[in-house]
Amino acid sequence: MNWIEVSLQADGEAAEAIADLLQQYGYQGVAIEQLGIEGDAWEEQLTTLPKAFMVRAYLPANAEAPSLQHRLESGLGHLRMIDPRIPARPDYQTVQDEDWAEAWKAHYRPLHIGEHLYVRPAWAEESPGPGDVEIVLDPGMAFGTGTHPSTQLCLIALEAGRPVPPRVLDLGCGSGILAIAAAKLGAVDIWAVDTDELAVKSTVENAALNNVSDLLTIRQGSLADLLSQTDSFDLILVNILAKVIIPMCQAGLASLVKPGGVAIFSGLIEEQADEVEAALRDAGLIPFQRLTIGDWIGIQARRE
Repeated sequence: MNWIEVSLQADGEAAEAIADLLQQYGYQGVAIEQLGIEGDAWEEQLTTLPKAFMVRAYLPANAEAPSLQHRLESGLGHLRMIDPRIPARPDYQTVQDEDWAEAWKAHYRPLHIGEHLYVRPAWAEESPGPGDVEIVLDPGMAFGTGTHPSTQLCLIALEAGRPVPPRVLDLGCGSGILAIAAAKLGAVDIWAVDTDELAVKSTVENAALNNVSDLLTIRQGSLADLLSQTDSFDLILVNILAKVIIPMCQAGLASLVKPGGVAIFSGLIEEQADEVEAALRDAGLIPFQRLTIGDWIGIQARRE
């Protein structure tokens, strides 16, 4: 079977909206790539980040493909009514069966983040520099390659707080990149939880690649499952979306943070920050720092 690569270029929140739509049709998830950033150029370009993203997904090139493409383009039409920046039609490219799973890897290179974090794809041969903390990653199609600003904001906040406290929760772990970073920065009891079975599988594999499996408890589950199954954490990491974070606050998320503990939230843009901070305060989490990359915001909050 051949595959159809679906790609759209967008900026800011539009990329997240497109990714949500593609998630309904794409095989093994969606990849979001920040355009214009070379791996080793990250630190030099930190203050002038481009705002463009490429969102990619893959459809099986079978008899259902025309119907899927029609439904996808119809969905884009509805999104354009809300945000005219969203392209009306994706770019389509046929990919041979033996190549489709590797096609997106050409866009994913080693990346320096913060002062000493070095995220290296498992297939890349480059070596980290002196003092670098290496995270080896094969995310499959799970979210969390380190290229998206929301992931970078969490990693920067994690590194700034090193040594990371002992007990950490990565809620919505995706590829496991944040949980693995927490382990390499000092945590010893890390829970990595995601509702997506593929994300859980990816986290298990990446934990093994980084020799931290013994420090991670990896589970498929939701916030509701955690509230009924485990005690609170010194630090929680929530790299999701504002529209998910706010209901989580209302559902008792703060109780997973120990008194005096910290929560790091990402996946939101500047226009959403005030609303998210209000929800955090209502839940008993007091925001004390914002981090920014372009239009993207990370929020750190402490439980009283």
